[in-house]
Amino acid sequence: MTSSVLVLGVDPHIVPGTNGAAILATLEAELARFAEYGIHASMTVFGPDETAGPKVVAALTERAWDVVLIGGGVRKSEQLLSLFEQIVNLIRIHAPGAAIAFNTTVDTIVEAARRHL
Repeated sequence: MTSSVLVLGVDPHIVPGTNGAAILATLEAELARFAEYGIHASMTVFGPDETAGPKVVAALTERAWDVVLIGGGVRKSEQLLSLFEQIVNLIRIHAPGAAIAFNTTVDTIVEAARRHL
């Protein structure tokens, strides 16, 4: 059976002071790297608004996930602390069998997820 990883994060295009296109390109490259290890990976990005919860729930219930990775854009921002808590609790409810992983940088997503597979 193929392992599966869901990557959740704030849409990099809406993060002030960042090059959203460059970050998104790196994220897409990381998703492609998962295939090198025979891992199915998917990514869901969202804004820090009322649509985040429903988007995360839809992604979490799409399939059974082995690992759910929460990106640093959500975790590292004090302003997004309540969103981070909401996401952790949604994972507990909708993907209780999944490990939760955290990356250190945008190009370490594969390594972070593989620690839990």
